[in-house]
Amino acid sequence: MSIFSKTGILLGSLLVAACVTINVYFPAAEMESAAEKIVRDVLKEEQKDTDTQDNPQGLIRQSPDTSWLASLNPLNLLIGSAHAQPKADITLSSPAIDAITARMKQRVNDYLRDYLNKNVVGFTNDGLVEIVNIDQLDLKERQAVKKVVADENRDRIALYREMAIANDHPEWEDQVRQAFVKQWIAQAESGWLYQDNSGRWVKK
Repeated sequence: MSIFSKTGILLGSLLVAACVTINVYFPAAEMESAAEKIVRDVLKEEQKDTDTQDNPQGLIRQSPDTSWLASLNPLNLLIGSAHAQPKADITLSSPAIDAITARMKQRVNDYLRDYLNKNVVGFTNDGLVEIVNIDQLDLKERQAVKKVVADENRDRIALYREMAIANDHPEWEDQVRQAFVKQWIAQAESGWLYQDNSGRWVKK
């Protein structure tokens, strides 16, 4: 076999490997954008959601005005248009996701916002909520907040799982969760408590 043939086989193998890498890549930026929208909807007061009306299928889509730029990438020319991957469309909605987020939004409006405002609970660094200061509550209120926290955490865990499933990659659950961790903290209101990376409680 000539050196040119061997070189051709090697280059072909590298290009196939590149295709596989592109196909399994986790779309971190797109998932964070999806998490940003969901967290905003859950935490904010009831308001008209124009984004959902404009995009009823619940997808984040790239602007068509700039999509042609991808064809200028030399790697795309080598791999071929069949393997060039555009940025992912992330599914924001499914029956399970919609039911979960509806419960979470109602819970925020009914109970959780008040507990957050009083620093009774805070956002953890693993995407959940936790009781921070229960001393100010009487026995009945303590039982109530424990139930709210348990229900909220159950729904949050389910949300991360269902987001991964809705996007056909159940194995993405941990990465989905990390995208939401950033957004819960980023969109926490001034005065709310959250955990930093070391586990220390910080007031925003």
